[in-house]
Amino acid sequence: MPDQVPSDIADALRAARGRLGQIGDPLYYWHETTSTNDLAAAYAERGAPQGTTVLAGAQTSGRGRLGRHWHSPPGAGLYFSTVIRSVRAAPFLTLAAGVAVAGGIRAASGLPLEIKWPNDVVTADTGGPSRRRKLAGVLAEASSSADGLQHVILGIGINISPSSYPPELADRASSIETELGRPVDGAVVFAEVLSALSAELEPLTRGEAGGLLDRWRRLAPSATGTTVECDTPLGRIVGIASGIADDGALLVTVGNRVERVIAGEVLWK
Repeated sequence: MPDQVPSDIADALRAARGRLGQIGDPLYYWHETTSTNDLAAAYAERGAPQGTTVLAGAQTSGRGRLGRHWHSPPGAGLYFSTVIRSVRAAPFLTLAAGVAVAGGIRAASGLPLEIKWPNDVVTADTGGPSRRRKLAGVLAEASSSADGLQHVILGIGINISPSSYPPELADRASSIETELGRPVDGAVVFAEVLSALSAELEPLTRGEAGGLLDRWRRLAPSATGTTVECDTPLGRIVGIASGIADDGALLVTVGNRVERVIAGEVLWK
């Protein structure tokens, strides 16, 4: 059974209620669970409406893209997943969540962030894309049937406080408080990210993606003019990132041709 929603989270959501729309209603909270995506999927399979959100204080089996483990220790971050049922919004959910996370964190803390395609929210660093440290990530997992898309579980992990990251992450991960040099109210970050997500979803459900694409492009300077190495289902390519297509695919110029990258690992040089 879920635990009681912490009072600071409940207070922050009440303060933001007019901006949340369906998102975060209902909200289920666990002090610790295996994966909020798995819990949200179970709710979705039982008919949970769009906006149903699962939040955990810690995850023992949190995951990111390509099956990677998402470091989710207690007291260090926000780990939550939301049920989305809009077919029109589904193709753009990863982009929308990235924009919402970056905007929500900035609204709550003043910290400016950037996005690395497809799902990393990172610090702005003049040392180049490879030196930008990751503060948050997004994982969208869809479920379909013979009738089409049933739901998408949109999972988000945000590093709030400093943590002892695993060795493979130590030089690539950071937290909001580390970057700010001061404490931040995680409950307010949560409410602002949900509010920003609601604002991004509203036009998408009407089939309007142009504004989202413009905002994403402004937040992702590394998506244009940066050397990238991509391991795709069809093999490895090396080229120059040339922005994103209107469907969210990364465009990579290789010699005199432009390749579309829609899945796989991308290494930013």
